[in-house]
Amino acid sequence: MIAAFLVLLAAAHFAKSTEYQILIWPAASSPALAAAPAPPPPPPPPPQAKSSASCFPALNFVMPSSVPDHLDGWWCPPSTEYAFMGFSYEVTECQSRKKLNREFADIRHTFSGRYVRLYGACDRNGFYDDVIDAAWNNGLGVHALIWFGFDGDDQWIGRRKNLFDTLHNNPKAPFVTRGVQFGSEPLFDSVLSHQELAKQVLAAKNDLAPLRIQVTVSEMAYGYQKNGGAQDVLDAVDFLDIHMLPFFSQSASTAAHSWPIVYGDLQWFIKRAKGKKLYLDENGWPSKSYPGVEPNSPNAVADVPNERDYYTLLDQHCPDLKVMPGGGIGWFAHIYSDSQEPGYGIYDYNGRPKFPFHPRTTC
Repeated sequence: MIAAFLVLLAAAHFAKSTEYQILIWPAASSPALAAAPAPPPPPPPPPQAKSSASCFPALNFVMPSSVPDHLDGWWCPPSTEYAFMGFSYEVTECQSRKKLNREFADIRHTFSGRYVRLYGACDRNGFYDDVIDAAWNNGLGVHALIWFGFDGDDQWIGRRKNLFDTLHNNPKAPFVTRGVQFGSEPLFDSVLSHQELAKQVLAAKNDLAPLRIQVTVSEMAYGYQKNGGAQDVLDAVDFLDIHMLPFFSQSASTAAHSWPIVYGDLQWFIKRAKGKKLYLDENGWPSKSYPGVEPNSPNAVADVPNERDYYTLLDQHCPDLKVMPGGGIGWFAHIYSDSQEPGYGIYDYNGRPKFPFHPRTTC
């Protein structure tokens, strides 16, 4: 059994609508985690598994010249998706159509991304249509977002309506929008009770069912745990978008030694997800510490080598992630650029890579 969990508080709201979390992590000294046994070899894919070459958004998939007339056979099965998925991408800037196309092309062709996970909010009319076009043009799937913010208001209701109107009216929307997230961290921020959030998820699933767009909640472990586990929400979602920021663990030291923290949190979700697909969507390690991004361990190190080492760690554990339930765990890099969230970007403020980044998409 995993040793007793430590609860730590690392919550901060700062400029550009970002947040950091209360997290629950296993003690780094837990023998069960520090010496986790090697996983068994993965089973062969089932006979009905679709070849990645024939489905969207596989890396070698060729986009059609026009929008298909049905979704049958369009999406790659989630059971075939694991390892690096793409980037968390902040949209508070309300990027122009030109910039979205340029950066989505970069995500696809420079980094072999398959998805973008949206973060923050842009309330400009027609913005999500621009996102859809950029995703279609570059062969990327999208985890869209209903952004709650931090003010406790009901602006999210209008954002939900606007997003759903676009999803129903833009013919390309169901072909690039893999899922819609409620977030970010609505349970931790107590925007809604877990009972009400579960109802909202179920209502959204009913609304989007004709489009075959799935619904989830973008949340960390403690957001569920502070609500008694919120099993009703876990049962309601189609898949799980999980926040994984081990720098804030009380057991944190360097990124290269953070696997026990990551593994412990994943086990908490796996035990409760009932086989559903898991993604790490808000997932990374900061390259600098500053007010609002402060460690809870005196040994935690925030610098560029540790940001790099965290993603290297995930690559090293690709075989472990591959054999986890749901066909393996896919992960996003949070975030695309320091201009979107200071310290977390793969690119710095000047658009230069902070380190070589060529994550594995298969293993």
